[in-house]
Amino acid sequence: MDAGDLKAFLDEKVLLYNKPDFIDSDPIQIPHLFTQKEDIEIAGFLAATIAWGNRKMIINNAKKMVALMGDSPYDFVMGHEEHHLEPLESFVHRTFNGSDFTTFIKALRHIYRNYGSPEAVFATHQKDESLQPAIHEFKKVFFKIEHQNRTHKHVSDPLAGSAAKRINMYLRWMVRDDNTGVDLGIWKSISPSLLSCPLDVHSGNVARKLGILTRKQNDAKALLQLDTALREMDKADPVKYDFALFGLGVFEGF
Repeated sequence: MDAGDLKAFLDEKVLLYNKPDFIDSDPIQIPHLFTQKEDIEIAGFLAATIAWGNRKMIINNAKKMVALMGDSPYDFVMGHEEHHLEPLESFVHRTFNGSDFTTFIKALRHIYRNYGSPEAVFATHQKDESLQPAIHEFKKVFFKIEHQNRTHKHVSDPLAGSAAKRINMYLRWMVRDDNTGVDLGIWKSISPSLLSCPLDVHSGNVARKLGILTRKQNDAKALLQLDTALREMDKADPVKYDFALFGLGVFEGF
């Protein structure tokens, strides 16, 4: 199909999937449990961090993370003492374990105390054309605290070649206001035009079948190629097409 037909096809799929029903089967339901900005940020970041594998398991384990924080993520992050972290040591989601969890809690407290919020870190380092350099800088800030090397892998770095699927998904949740109540849109200092598609197996395969992605690996170079194509379709809100690509792959087996 030509460019016009492709855009019309994907726009139709965005309308189909970018609606409240999507929340019930997606990890985005975790930050939707909260109303306070900081609670949304923390719950969303933790849920996005473990968002790989079976979706039902991701959601269940993200709920466990929230429960281990007393269902008050911000209060726990800012007010915890060392003994409060001991119950977290039992947590496991694939390769993300209790040690990683406690490091994340300490890193988030460091960010709120010294930078104001995760939003402030990303906003400070945003570029005119992309948030990928800001992700790189966020990772450096995040790991300024004492930590084990093993935890590094749980925050991706686009400048090291990663497509950074989970953190790009988190940024979509926080930045994009879709007027349908799915993405939360609580970060107002960053433009949705700078967002990148959370590139994974599903969205990558669909994009290749549609001819808007030719690179075989799901890496930073593929993400740039996909972003370029999506921005040509909608410069102001390119990642709305994540709903179309993901929906076609997961729900329609396209």
